[in-house]
Amino acid sequence: MTVCPDPADEVVELVSALIRFDTSNTGEPETTKGEAECARWVAAQLEEAGYETEYLESGAPGRGNVFTRLKGSDPSRGALLIHGHLDVVPAEASEWSVHPFSGAITDGYVWGRGAVDMKDMVGMMIAVARHLARAGITPPRDLVFAFLADEEAGGKYGAHWLVENRPDLFAGVTEAIGEVGGFSLTVPRRDGGERRLYLIETAEKGLCWMRLRAHGRAGHGSMINDDNAVTILTEAVARLGRHRFPLVLTEAVEQFLAAVAEETGHAIDVDSPDLEGMIEKLGPIARIVNATLRDTATPTMLQAGYKANVIPATAEAVLDCRVLPGRQAAFEAEVDALIGPDVTREWITNLPPVQTSFDGDLVEAMNAALLACDPDARTVPYMLSGGTDAKAFAQLGIRCFGFTPLRLPPDLDFSALFHGVDERVPVDALEFGTRVLHHFLTHC
Repeated sequence: MTVCPDPADEVVELVSALIRFDTSNTGEPETTKGEAECARWVAAQLEEAGYETEYLESGAPGRGNVFTRLKGSDPSRGALLIHGHLDVVPAEASEWSVHPFSGAITDGYVWGRGAVDMKDMVGMMIAVARHLARAGITPPRDLVFAFLADEEAGGKYGAHWLVENRPDLFAGVTEAIGEVGGFSLTVPRRDGGERRLYLIETAEKGLCWMRLRAHGRAGHGSMINDDNAVTILTEAVARLGRHRFPLVLTEAVEQFLAAVAEETGHAIDVDSPDLEGMIEKLGPIARIVNATLRDTATPTMLQAGYKANVIPATAEAVLDCRVLPGRQAAFEAEVDALIGPDVTREWITNLPPVQTSFDGDLVEAMNAALLACDPDARTVPYMLSGGTDAKAFAQLGIRCFGFTPLRLPPDLDFSALFHGVDERVPVDALEFGTRVLHHFLTHC
């Protein structure tokens, strides 16, 4: 009889190997590399275990995506999509303690760009998929494993291209799990102990990149010019950058704050004028939570002029806007009032918010899987301030959750690791997450 090892036994090496593929996504197809090589390696790992895979590239060469489907025991049930992206943001090696593409395993961590965003989940997906095939396990429903390109630049050559051009890959899929959820947050309990809350992403803000453009009168830099495009633009950008949009409490945020208050015994007054200050006491997770209380418009890029003594006729800026569910029209009206009539705006990217309710059989299966591996677990919903490939899949009517289970050390500043220097994931968190994912996929 073939003995099938614990899928957690190989996950650390899989994640390390994935990190060693430099899949840096610069946002420009001509300088983005590595996705195809990594995708073909992923396909080989799955094929070795007996899967039939499909490798797909979008219109841009080298933007590799891999799909495979494991048939479930009940064809009448909707399929579950398990998705992870292979690309990462660039990293400057001189700033790191280890080389960002070394995949070093040291001090109880796997180090490197993508360790938490999101080659940790990709490694867990491969480990569990291989185990299911080797052990001859038939899951209760079809499982569609998707390994995707280009998430870090909005998914144009990955999830969105696939949804538009290959909707057949998602036939029968009703629910999905992906990144930035399922990780633990340790909070003090009212009885003096601690409680691990596992944050399940049920919503995420809209991702809207906006270009502002101002036109003025070109001229010599030494002369008076009261129609300077640079001045007009920068004043509008400053108004937007300093503006505080109104506080809006969504269902996911309210449920999260209520759970924290219940566990800690410290009420969080949602009507307090210092709600952000109260949330800051939760520690580093406040970076995400406070960003989900309001819309934001963050200036990130400026471009104007070509010579020091020439006043340019145009000036442009780009802002990273994140908009809460149901707020798009109000947000745009507020922006227009702030920038004024002399500045025009256009959307470079405009991906809507995603949200679902924290209930149903899939949520119960997540909770059961976590409790099976951590009896002290409590699952709570939360909203992600960023965006994921769920924005593409939600267009197909798929119900999307963030569920990449990790039991983290209480003192680890997890949110700072995303796109940060010395990105790393604990070895025992990877092994824990793999066991949780295995339990979940065999009981969902």
